[in-house]
Amino acid sequence: MAGKPIRNIVIVGGGTAGWMSAAPLALKLGKACRIVLVESPEIGTVGVGEATLPTIRYFNHALGLDNADFVRKTQATYKLGIEFKDWGHVGNRFFHGFGDFGPTIENRSPVTYWLRLAREYKDMPSYEEWSTATAMARSNRFMEPYGDQPAATNAFSYAYHFDASLYAAYLRDYAMERGVQRIEGLISEVEQHPETGFITAVKLNDGRRVEGDLFIDCSGFRGLLIEGVYQAGYDDWSAMLPCNSAQAVPSEKVEPLTPYTTSTARSAGWTWRIPLQHRTGNGHVYCNGFTSDEEAGRVLLAGLDGRALDNPRQLRFTTGRRRKSWVKNCVAIGLSSGFLEPLESTSINIIENSVGWLLQYFPDRDASPELADEFNRLVSQRYEYVRDFIILHYKATRRDDSEFWRYCANMAIPDTLRHQIELFRATGRVAIYDRDGFSVASHVSILMGLGIVPRAYDPLVDLFDLARLHEHFSRLRETISQAVAAMPGHGQYIAQLR
Repeated sequence: MAGKPIRNIVIVGGGTAGWMSAAPLALKLGKACRIVLVESPEIGTVGVGEATLPTIRYFNHALGLDNADFVRKTQATYKLGIEFKDWGHVGNRFFHGFGDFGPTIENRSPVTYWLRLAREYKDMPSYEEWSTATAMARSNRFMEPYGDQPAATNAFSYAYHFDASLYAAYLRDYAMERGVQRIEGLISEVEQHPETGFITAVKLNDGRRVEGDLFIDCSGFRGLLIEGVYQAGYDDWSAMLPCNSAQAVPSEKVEPLTPYTTSTARSAGWTWRIPLQHRTGNGHVYCNGFTSDEEAGRVLLAGLDGRALDNPRQLRFTTGRRRKSWVKNCVAIGLSSGFLEPLESTSINIIENSVGWLLQYFPDRDASPELADEFNRLVSQRYEYVRDFIILHYKATRRDDSEFWRYCANMAIPDTLRHQIELFRATGRVAIYDRDGFSVASHVSILMGLGIVPRAYDPLVDLFDLARLHEHFSRLRETISQAVAAMPGHGQYIAQLR
């Protein structure tokens, strides 16, 4: 460690972000640092983020979590992707599955070759037929990937749905077992060094002081430290992502237990459906400039497939990110760092990355601004790349049945996203700005699903014998079908873990 090692870390705020920050810090630094998490039961957490990306598996694995124990204690189910309904146009349906459309061929996506086959054979099945994850989801089947060689049995990935409050509690127990101290209380004052401006302590409303060398702001939308103390600034992306409201409500579970999230486009936004073991999570994300809260609630409740277990909970947000997530000795993680609507389940993924980058660029007590600069660069880029991917869902619409969708079709978008759309439409290639983010296959799923069909394809594909290529795809499709048919049902697979 450096000459002035961090001895005291203070995490402000609990919830998913707070305990996802505490757990890996405790594992890595628990014996070298005193880690304190300050939270108040009087301040609620958002706690509706129940769907994740496949990277959550690596986060859990790094902590050494037992999968069966995790699934039981968080009421988790498996997630193979997202089914989109009525996006692009009313009646449209497509699936964003985790994994590619079969193995690559000479380092090129199989969709590249499918584009040629679709031109030559008018009865060519949809490219989705070569997604193992999609085939599994539509059959409500699941098993974990297996096999060392590329095959239909491992040509997919998966994530989880879970109860966010149970996951936070699960990580809380994990972190506290490794030495993290939890303090309940409301912060009334933040103390700073008179010369450096570094935060030195937070003072609770009962007079207690909690001193620290490094402060992690997990205080949610308000950004108690990063904004309240340092005025880091906020880039508002509402013009490109106009949804600013959400209502969430749980409902009774129904059978079958589906291994995917469902997103259904509505007249002023979209609704989600997330199946858990003990209930179903539901929500409506919308823009209150195009509909009323009352109407949004009516749409949400009318779309439930089980009895509502509570009244809808109202949320407001402004899509965007802090201009800086790390200032002096304060690092913002979670909603205090920024917010992107949950359309592609990216919030928890950004927390995972932020905690990982904090450990990668962990400071000493001087908190070198160069470390902060690199952390801020990485976090800002991740938010921007995810922002573009989410905007794509709205921009590439052919819906004109409401004022909201007409606005989305005509709104200005970032040049980076415009290039991605135009490149794919013209050539069938996908520009990937973030190699650790959404893959070529993910972009193809959304672009093609929304009706953007390339005018051309990679000319090197023509070097392959057409008949052999067709035979390869036919054989692969049959292999996927057979492999999926042999898998257990999703509910059956989970039952054996209980």
